[in-house]
Amino acid sequence: MEELTLTTPALLFSAISLIMLAYTNRFLAYAAVIRNLSEKYREKRETSLKRQIDNLKLRLNLTRWMQIFGISSLLLCVLTMFLIYIDQHTMAVWIFGIALLLLILSLAFLIREIQISTQALGHHLDDMEDYLKK
Repeated sequence: MEELTLTTPALLFSAISLIMLAYTNRFLAYAAVIRNLSEKYREKRETSLKRQIDNLKLRLNLTRWMQIFGISSLLLCVLTMFLIYIDQHTMAVWIFGIALLLLILSLAFLIREIQISTQALGHHLDDMEDYLKK
């Protein structure tokens, strides 16, 4: 394996930063939807609203883990750079490997969250189709 240099973990900075921005936007969108849904649920306790609330709770939890793993990956990339700087190359390689694994986990959670989001939108489309048929 080639020597790990400061530029290798630094390359992930922009990627992780963009991913974290996307995660934050998802989180803010969920917050707005949840606030709106909360008001609707107080007015009318429908089972479809309960299903949406449960779905959003799951998606919000997944987004939290996506953010935790992404931030941890970024933190370990910074630690890797520090370890390279103080000539601890063996430790730096291991820490960078863990950072990559955390980034993989974060992206895997994103895939699952997208699947759940797509299913939720499918439920909305089904509800609209049922309403139009009546």
